[in-house]
Amino acid sequence: MIVAAVVLFVLGMALLVKGGADYFVKGGGGLAARYGVSSATIGFTVIAFGTSLPEFVVSVNAIISGNSGVALGNVLGSNIANIALVLALCAIISPAMFMSGPSGKGRVENETILMIAATVFFALLALTGELTRISGVLMLVAFCVVLSITWKKLGTEPVERIEVHGKMDWVMTAGGLVAVIIGSQLVLDGAITIAEAFGIPEFVIGMTIVAFGTSLPELATSLVAILRGDLGISAGNLMGSNIFNLLLVLGTGALIRPIPIPAYTDVIIMLLFSLAVIPIVKGKPPRVIRAWASLLVVAYFAYVIALYIM
Repeated sequence: MIVAAVVLFVLGMALLVKGGADYFVKGGGGLAARYGVSSATIGFTVIAFGTSLPEFVVSVNAIISGNSGVALGNVLGSNIANIALVLALCAIISPAMFMSGPSGKGRVENETILMIAATVFFALLALTGELTRISGVLMLVAFCVVLSITWKKLGTEPVERIEVHGKMDWVMTAGGLVAVIIGSQLVLDGAITIAEAFGIPEFVIGMTIVAFGTSLPELATSLVAILRGDLGISAGNLMGSNIFNLLLVLGTGALIRPIPIPAYTDVIIMLLFSLAVIPIVKGKPPRVIRAWASLLVVAYFAYVIALYIM
């Protein structure tokens, strides 16, 4: 049983990464670029949604199946991983993504403000101990507001380094979506089987293994963007993905079924990690950015270990 569950989990992750970070992102980015959407806007919306698609499908699927612990843990854990692992690694590799001139730096700071605001808003709603359907409506409204603000601020910037594939953009977008849907079911089934076999709470499995796996698209997309020199895509993708995860994924999930908050401590930890990104986006000297980012990576692994020990 365990071997089969692990195989299904790994196979599902492969479909999630390939479908979300590769085909859906390339196809969706190509479609958006064809209609004159800016690189930064694509990073904050199309690519952020594409790389958040695994979290969305896995979490909604988990909620429908009655496994809300996996769903909540997946989103909280993915947001923490996006900041303390993905963004931190990107900052270590290329501090220039936060020092790309006044306009680039200001853009990253604006996206960070929106991400922190969304996290604070979610934390306030979670104070009640449960995300109700009313909470879901409020989160989806907030998501629409953030999307509108982003579109107005970034929509006038020139398109850069987004490859268009013609009719294949539609094929890649649709194929990526199908791969993510199938992969999410395999990941969910495998994760639940593993959790039951080892007596690990579903929430912890969601916060760690599932969250890390569904964050792989963000990691892959951001690192590829850095290697290609498209810093706007990389930073925008990470900030946008966290907003999508909190407001869209959990907002949609709460509409389907109320989501209990088993431990508010983890919400606070996610908020603290979100605030910890501020010294990085301020664009300090490279050595300062790398040092702070390294601390975040260490803190991330310490937190994951603590979840299993406690």
